[in-house]
Amino acid sequence: MKIFKGKAFFFKSILLHILLVLVISFVSINFWENPINDAIINSSSATVETSKDVSLVIIDNKSLESYRWPWARALYGEIFEYFTDYTQAKVVVFDSVLNSLDKERGPESDNFFFNTVKKSPNFVGGYMARLTPYENIEKGSNYDKAFQQKFSIDISDKRTNNADRISDYRSLTMFPESYFNAQKYVGSVNLDLHPIDGVLRTSNDLISYNNNYYPSLALRTYLLSNNTDKITLTNDYILVDKTNLKIPVLKTNGDIKHNIKFYKLLPNSEYSHENYSAIDIINSNRLIKQGKKPIIDPTEFKDKIVIVGANAMGVEDALETPISLNHPGADIQATILDNFLRNDFIIKLSVLQNITIIIILSILTLIIILNMAFLPSLIILLVVAIIYFLLCLAAFNYNIIPLVITPLAVQLSTMIFGYSYRFILEGKNKEKIKNAMGKYLSQDIMQNVVQNIDDIKLGGKKANVTVLFADIRGFTSMSEKMTAEEVSVILNEYFSEIEPIITKYNGVINKFIGDAVMAIFGEPIQDINHPQNAVKCACAMLKKVDELQEKWLLEGKPKIEIGVGINTGEAFVGNIGSEKRLEYTVIGDMVNLASRIESYNKVYKTNMLISSSTYTYVSDIVNVIRIADVTIRGKAKKMDIYEVLGLTS
Repeated sequence: MKIFKGKAFFFKSILLHILLVLVISFVSINFWENPINDAIINSSSATVETSKDVSLVIIDNKSLESYRWPWARALYGEIFEYFTDYTQAKVVVFDSVLNSLDKERGPESDNFFFNTVKKSPNFVGGYMARLTPYENIEKGSNYDKAFQQKFSIDISDKRTNNADRISDYRSLTMFPESYFNAQKYVGSVNLDLHPIDGVLRTSNDLISYNNNYYPSLALRTYLLSNNTDKITLTNDYILVDKTNLKIPVLKTNGDIKHNIKFYKLLPNSEYSHENYSAIDIINSNRLIKQGKKPIIDPTEFKDKIVIVGANAMGVEDALETPISLNHPGADIQATILDNFLRNDFIIKLSVLQNITIIIILSILTLIIILNMAFLPSLIILLVVAIIYFLLCLAAFNYNIIPLVITPLAVQLSTMIFGYSYRFILEGKNKEKIKNAMGKYLSQDIMQNVVQNIDDIKLGGKKANVTVLFADIRGFTSMSEKMTAEEVSVILNEYFSEIEPIITKYNGVINKFIGDAVMAIFGEPIQDINHPQNAVKCACAMLKKVDELQEKWLLEGKPKIEIGVGINTGEAFVGNIGSEKRLEYTVIGDMVNLASRIESYNKVYKTNMLISSSTYTYVSDIVNVIRIADVTIRGKAKKMDIYEVLGLTS
């Protein structure tokens, strides 16, 4: 029978441990893993420089000093005119969403920009898929058809588990007609931040919209730079057929994403890529037209991909990433593009692979704990944890990202479980705990004894405490009308309901005296607010009895009421009895006074009475009626007691 109980305990412990592991894993993956990964990625990426094939042109603070925001479209036109007419840039990217005309400057400004874009054979513009539907459904439907016809790419879907193309998008930002006609290539600028911490870690390489996939700004740029618009989808990759680029994708419905690999920021810069001020490009364009030497030589952009974006005071386009709290959007697009150009991707281990690691680490931990002494096993497990962490660091350097904190947290949980089970199984403190449980009834007292199990002895100390007595009214007459079993059922239910209330307010049930309860506040649980908590506890008890009365009435049981008496003062608190049998209690005149005050509830037809000493502590939290000059049995002088009507608001 003992073996059966041991097995039952073991299996229950295993189930509890598994539940704990699941909770730890959920919390760790959602709250701990990402920050740790970010820190390690930031550290491992600190020495990796970006590609020299990508440059940025930024509308920065220097640019806004020359022309106020918002800029005239003609200024954008001058930027792209410079790259179209004077440089041999491979691709020019506009990291911005333009969905309206320049009403302030008129059509001339717009037309200059649109004509410049139209002349450019390698211009890629940005747009965004939106969650809100079109205001004009018919117009939006026509726009979607035209958009698909002009800007879709050739996608061969070879996924064996081809899921539905679930999409939350309901519309696209609509280009002005002239801008729509001028562009040859576009890409989405949609980026999804992590829902919990708001950090950008993934790139939406293909957005799902209207049962079609459309490339991101970075992917569209990569395809154009390699003169292709054909890709293949497999279960695990986006394959660019012409270049054999394999983009590892995340297992998600809807948009197809990959984990972004970030790179080292330039010295004293918020950018990881070479960047130029937009105003210098504009002035260079004007100087070349005048036959003068430009500020920036067009040859600097030969065969480069140029991304134009804004990042200035008041017009920030920045997001939080693992390497920066305010990472400029143009540099993020350049980073994603760099992943493609360098074929440089982060590979996170699959769920199955991470679970396998966690299981192996847990089993190894249990084997070590159950087969070795405490100290050697603890040292070895610490070494195992350090080795695992170092292996994770090494994996990060190879762009492989396992779970770091979760396996270690599970190992710690397994250690706690393993050592606990081992010590319980060995029964090192079994007899001491058994004896302590036999000496004390209260759970709180028992826990206090277990903590000081080697120091149990007769004696105690003087302490300021609050004592609460609660007695059932008319219990004797009720008992005469009911069987002993019926009485016990009511008492057990009553005691079961008030015990957690007393515990909630840091009280300790010292004893049950028939139908009465004696509770102590202030010892052994240290609580400087014990008078206030005792009164609050009594109010909660009375409220609970009211609830029980309604329940018992429906069950045909008698209605009971209770009276509560409370007193605060100095008493002896500790162990009395013999060496073989102890009782933890409070002794003193203040205890007797609390009991006698409780008995006056019958005299004054009240439910709760407190002494004047208790009232001095709780006067600011209770509404009371003073009952003056009460003669208390055993007291030479009359005293005031107080009926508590309830707590103040």
